Amino acid sequence: MAFARPAIQRRNEERDLDVIGELCRGERASLVILGLPLNMDGSEGPQAAAARSFGAGLVRIGLEVVYVDERLTSWEAGERLEQAGRRVRRGSGELDSTAARLILQQYLDARRQPDRGEEAQ
Repeated sequence: MAFARPAIQRRNEERDLDVIGELCRGERASLVILGLPLNMDGSEGPQAAAARSFGAGLVRIGLEVVYVDERLTSWEAGERLEQAGRRVRRGSGELDSTAARLILQQYLDARRQPDRGEEAQ
């Protein structure tokens, strides 16, 4: 089960990579699930290119990166927070943190899905 962590306020890539690297070392994590902001038609645009560039930085500091389609996760996060009676303040990071939790949960759920061959048994 994925749990939300506080959002990291972005500063610059070097500092952001240092913060994430430190967090991963503290958690003994070597894998980062990175949201890939695809266009609605599934194509990659400038935002996806920026995410891949950041992912390359994570690889340079020794982390493994898996990209997960993040389309509509911010919208879904907003809906879930609203249903829970939460009013999200702009800039609080709560929406981003919730969206990141959804992306991680999507990855974990996909890993739990049995292979088609196993379903037949």
